[in-house]
Amino acid sequence: MASSASVRRDRSYLLPSNRSKLRNLSSISLRNVTLDTPASPAARRRGKTIDDDALPNTLQSPAKLVALRERENKRGALEHSRSSSDLRAATGGTAVSDDGDEAGEDGFEGPENGSPLKSRGKARQSQGTRPRMPGRMRRRSTLEWAHSTPQRRQERLERALEERMVDVFFSLHVLGVEEPIYVSETVAKTMNATFRHLDLETCGPGVLRSQRLVVKVWVRSKKANGWKQLLDLDVHLEGLQYLGKNLDALDNPLPQNALLFHMTDGIYMPPTSLTAFRPAHSGAPPLPARSMSSRILATSSFDALLRLAKLDDSIQDALATRNKLALDLENLLAANRVVLEERDKVAEAHDRLKTIEYAKSLVQKQVDKARIQIDEKRASLSKRRQLMSQDLSARKHRLSDMQATRSDLALSHTSHDVLQKAIRGQRRRIISTLQTIYPISPLPSSKPLQFAIRSLHLPDSDALDTSPPVDPSTTPETIAAALGYAAHILQLLAYYLRSPLPYPVTPRASSSTISDPISKLPTSASTTQRYEDEVKLRTYPLYSRGVPRFRFEYAVFLLNKDVQILLEECFGVKVMDVRQTAANLGLLVYVATAGEGELPARKAGGVRGLMRDRGGSSDTVDGKNVKDDGASGFKGIVRKKAEGREAPTGGGGIAKGAVESLRRNMGQNGS
Repeated sequence: MASSASVRRDRSYLLPSNRSKLRNLSSISLRNVTLDTPASPAARRRGKTIDDDALPNTLQSPAKLVALRERENKRGALEHSRSSSDLRAATGGTAVSDDGDEAGEDGFEGPENGSPLKSRGKARQSQGTRPRMPGRMRRRSTLEWAHSTPQRRQERLERALEERMVDVFFSLHVLGVEEPIYVSETVAKTMNATFRHLDLETCGPGVLRSQRLVVKVWVRSKKANGWKQLLDLDVHLEGLQYLGKNLDALDNPLPQNALLFHMTDGIYMPPTSLTAFRPAHSGAPPLPARSMSSRILATSSFDALLRLAKLDDSIQDALATRNKLALDLENLLAANRVVLEERDKVAEAHDRLKTIEYAKSLVQKQVDKARIQIDEKRASLSKRRQLMSQDLSARKHRLSDMQATRSDLALSHTSHDVLQKAIRGQRRRIISTLQTIYPISPLPSSKPLQFAIRSLHLPDSDALDTSPPVDPSTTPETIAAALGYAAHILQLLAYYLRSPLPYPVTPRASSSTISDPISKLPTSASTTQRYEDEVKLRTYPLYSRGVPRFRFEYAVFLLNKDVQILLEECFGVKVMDVRQTAANLGLLVYVATAGEGELPARKAGGVRGLMRDRGGSSDTVDGKNVKDDGASGFKGIVRKKAEGREAPTGGGGIAKGAVESLRRNMGQNGS
């Protein structure tokens, strides 16, 4: 009963009269596409596998006889792995092909030996009608596949697939219509083509009700240049055989070039290959198997049949009761249909009301949030307005102050100019006094640009080691004293000009020093142990006695750089040769004293003894009587200063520049 129910459940639910309409056809598929016809000599039967295990089942061929003999000789012994190692070489006219396939002298193999038939033309055929029995032969070997590289195997597989793969499409024709009603798409490189669903919407009712159609299948292989017609079937739809809902339940393989029709209720196939194929669950129930036994089987007893009848009556009563209950329920629902509909409407209204309330609450939250944002923006705008009004009042107040103080601005500018001029004048006066204290004069009867500070010769940097010296009185002690004077002058000038020195000096007469706080000096462990701290390491002496020579030379170099920096930054004077220490220092002093107008007079007061001699005599300085009480040693200096200012120069008594002042003073000192 279970098997019959399964058969009935898997049968088609469309009647042949309904199935025979073209409108029920969904799609078409093609399985096991091959270009070899059954009559082709290259075709082989697929009844057995293509392995050496089928060798004993072949016909009575020389190869089989050799295999049987080997089997008898090696019975009970361990056999070699088949198709994976070479057997003994074949003798006596056995032919072995290049691909490892073996054939007799006539090139014949059994049709069911499982080996593919290799046809290489009529070459290597025996001249006799029957092959002689070889003394020793060998089986087909697959050593070339076993020992070949994966790349070689892949190439062979791809070549074999390309030989079998084809491009395929089909067309549907109906009697009475000259053109095809449908042409499918082309499925490329396939052996099992599955086409798209048929689109027959453009066809008329007469075509959709057709029960007969012609299917033409066209293929194109790699070897062929054009398309070739593979199938031309005149199909009656009512004569198709039902295979099932799908192909998963099939037990037997489909035949070659099997054309499958996909209907709305399952898959059908034309009855062209039913002799070689029978589906596992066909439309008709399977025939009962004939019993080969002669014994009589027992049938059901009367009691069993009676119980079965009672059970059937109970089932029928249950079914009737169920139908009655269903009818009563239907009547009850029909009677209360209006009430049920109103209840459903009330439920729907409640649901809608809840949705509206939820939307209302959501909108209310959004409105509250927007109101809060509006209040915040209003407070921010009011605060900004207040700040803007305060800023406007402050700007008005400042504008009024500016207008009130604008009249005083011109007076402030004038006062500033007067103060700047007075400062420059006092600076000229102080530096002029400094020039008198530390006169820099050229050496008589010597090379040009050789100067002395307070009668101490100060040679250039490159002439510190010359022998004999330019001045015979020049010694390391005198050079150290002259460098001390130069360092003192440089320190005072930097103070007066308000320009700090990059390399500070410490004037101590002939023991003066200069430091280098900005250079990056290489240090070592020995250097750190020799000096107490980095200050001593960066301090260089301006004397050559008892110190390394390179430190003295570096100190002189730093002193020259200080002079150069003051000239370039304070007065914009370009130094031509930084090694000329005395010349550059004298140029700096005279450029600082140069200016328009006379030098301002020094105000009397403070320490009165500075203006008197020891004998109580008085002198006149800048048109004023100054009594000399003998307590000051600067009488001659002040007198020279006054005389120098009163001496007229060409142009109304005003110094024309640093060069003229330098020439004038050099002439006075020479006299």
